[in-house]
Amino acid sequence: MALKLPISHFTPTIVTYLLIFTTTPHILALNITDILSPYPNLSEFSALLSSTTAVAADLSHRTSITLLAVPNSCLTSSTSSDITRRLSPSSLADLLRYHVLLQYLSASDLLQIPSSGILVTTLFQTTGRATSNFGSVNISRNPTTSTISIRSPVSYSSSNVTVLSLIKTLPYNITILSINSLLVPAGFDLMASESRPPLGINITRALIDGHNFNVAASMLAASGVVEGFEADEGGAGITLFVPTDIAFSDLPNNVKLQSLTADKKAVVLKFHVLHSYYPLGSLESIVNPVQPTLATEETGAGRFTLNISRVNGSVAIDTGIVQATVTQTVFDQNPLAIFGVSRVLLPREIFGKESTVPSKPGTGVMVSAQPPDNSLSPENSPGSGGPSSHLTSPPDLHQDITSSGDDEIFNFKRSCGIVALFCIASLYVLV
Repeated sequence: MALKLPISHFTPTIVTYLLIFTTTPHILALNITDILSPYPNLSEFSALLSSTTAVAADLSHRTSITLLAVPNSCLTSSTSSDITRRLSPSSLADLLRYHVLLQYLSASDLLQIPSSGILVTTLFQTTGRATSNFGSVNISRNPTTSTISIRSPVSYSSSNVTVLSLIKTLPYNITILSINSLLVPAGFDLMASESRPPLGINITRALIDGHNFNVAASMLAASGVVEGFEADEGGAGITLFVPTDIAFSDLPNNVKLQSLTADKKAVVLKFHVLHSYYPLGSLESIVNPVQPTLATEETGAGRFTLNISRVNGSVAIDTGIVQATVTQTVFDQNPLAIFGVSRVLLPREIFGKESTVPSKPGTGVMVSAQPPDNSLSPENSPGSGGPSSHLTSPPDLHQDITSSGDDEIFNFKRSCGIVALFCIASLYVLV
């Protein structure tokens, strides 16, 4: 006699599995208040963030930050308490923005900070109200004591804080560091208002103030294209990827930008510009990685495009022959975003026709006779395991689902449904 299994015992199990496997993944959002809630000693600082709705709105667009949080015991000290009590709401918001670093710093990143320090942009710099680069902080580490200090980039500033501990890290979204006092930017105007600077920001001046972009500033000014860039600040705005001075010095010996004709040189510069305003958070979560540039508009669709993805917590920019990363935020205020990048973005339409050229060690530049196709072919699409699969976002708090990811979810659901139906049919046969 055949062994009969009661169908009713198995049907709920199958249904449960179907519900589990067919559930659409939930995209988590970065919520500073929720993240700080498990830490009672940071409740006063969390309350300050919650009381400034403007800061909360700014943070809602960010996905990779380091937050400098002040514990209750330090925040209620006479100095800090006096500062927060007499500041206007707009000035308090700017002060808190200065405690938001626009860069995710992991525990290992902190251990690798040199004694000379690194310059990191804060959310305050993006308002346009910070003089020069006073919206940045210098972070240094004492190699003997491992003490990490954070101060204004100007030597005469009296505001200098020490990192007490690493509270929490969520790769690659947020790190929370506890510091021993409020950090005040140099030249901070206690009477500053929420008024935004007018359009028509001088891009060349912003690059010179950034200190690391003198070559790019000179090329932009000499070529005459910068006037067109500034004219494009209206409407949808623009996003500039500006190579650092080191990036220009690391170019292969046979890549002679200065030997290009004026027209080609202008195209290369326009290749570094997107005709839309993208803050860093938008670049990190960009849905369509293939982005046209101003050079695309000049030369025709499908040409001079950039492939923008996220690699190990950083924004990666692939031209087909060069892969660069965003190293810092130089300026970020709608309608203009300027980001420093680690490499000169060489378009394959101009430099890909050259013979293969070995790059300088560590530059990440290879100019080849037959550059790879920049389009998303099936073997190069995210999630395929092909050559470009490393460009997809790492698993973290913020995960983007592209159209190709949706197809994979659909195929996975369909496979689960087929398996479930096969199981049900088998049970009926057993009965």
